[in-house]
Amino acid sequence: MAAEAPPSKLQAQIDIPAPPPCSADDSLATETLREQRLSFFASRYTRRRRRRRSDTWIISLFVILHVLAFALTMAVNDCWRKSHGDCALGAFGRLSFQPLRENPLLGPSASTLDQVGALQQDFLTENHKTWRFFTFPCLHAGAIHLVINLCSVVFIGIHLEQEFGTLIAGLIYVLSAFNGTLMAALFIEKRPAVGSSGALYGLLGATLSALIQNWDLYTNKFTALASVLLVAIGNFLLGLLPYVDNFSNFGGFVSGFLLGSVLLSGPQVREVVQGKGGLLDNDLKSSIRSRLRQKLDRPIYRSVCLFLFVLMLAGCLVAVSQGLNMNQYCKWCRYVDCVPSKIWSCSAIEAFCETMVSNEQMTLTCMSNGNFKVLPFTNISQARMNDLCGMICS
Repeated sequence: MAAEAPPSKLQAQIDIPAPPPCSADDSLATETLREQRLSFFASRYTRRRRRRRSDTWIISLFVILHVLAFALTMAVNDCWRKSHGDCALGAFGRLSFQPLRENPLLGPSASTLDQVGALQQDFLTENHKTWRFFTFPCLHAGAIHLVINLCSVVFIGIHLEQEFGTLIAGLIYVLSAFNGTLMAALFIEKRPAVGSSGALYGLLGATLSALIQNWDLYTNKFTALASVLLVAIGNFLLGLLPYVDNFSNFGGFVSGFLLGSVLLSGPQVREVVQGKGGLLDNDLKSSIRSRLRQKLDRPIYRSVCLFLFVLMLAGCLVAVSQGLNMNQYCKWCRYVDCVPSKIWSCSAIEAFCETMVSNEQMTLTCMSNGNFKVLPFTNISQARMNDLCGMICS
């Protein structure tokens, strides 16, 4: 048999190694990072494993406490007895509301708000009732205020707590509420005001900060931004009505934004990715989390925001302790807090009325404008008389 000829140079075989297959870890990491780019507010619903309900317990607790505080306020108000049945939704009995001409938000009287802990200029400058700094952010001016505020807190707060953790959400809520209270005290007038919305605006500010810092992680950035602005504008318009303080909203928003810039970096990577070989291992999840935070952390920016927050808190504390009244330097600022109307009054002028009792009737006559009101009863408290006098004179 003839020997086989050796291959020529042109016929030489060249072995080209095949490209190595992608590892399972790389594909899972890519898939996980892709899942990070989700809807800002809906991301918690689209992930493969929902977080437990216990992750939202701090916001739920705040909501329950606000509802209990409002129920207690209305029980103390007791419109059916103190106003002799002149109430809105009188079927609620003791929990019925003051007439709309007195409180357009379906809530208690001004004297009741004073009694349960609302802020008022005289309480701070003359009586030094500093405990009201802690009751002011817990009160609502009425049922309308309660529903709108708490729905906004649930919408914003639960997302924030699920994304960044219970401790951070609770800290932002409490500190924003307190800083908003201090800001409100600088502009407070001689009429009761409540500021439960200050904590909500803190959550809004923190959410805006998180959205800006994590801009590349979400797909519907402008929709999320529009949602935040819509909630902020709606609650601001609500603050133009009597008894709701808008300056606490400003203070809470700035505080929340600064705290969000300090405390929030990237959403927590808690989702579990299913693969052929089982669950995503802890090392890969740690690697993803580390890459995200390394990209988003800005130490100088965080330090500046922390300094500004501390400066704002200290400045407000000093100004309040010195009894500073910003209304003396800003005459138009009162219209940011309450817009006068034919239906309600924003007057902070102390009213004086003359009382005349005859034939089981009482007549209240305002000393400043001559308006009067005849009441078919005489058993009325001094606090209720002051409420009615204020309505007559305004």
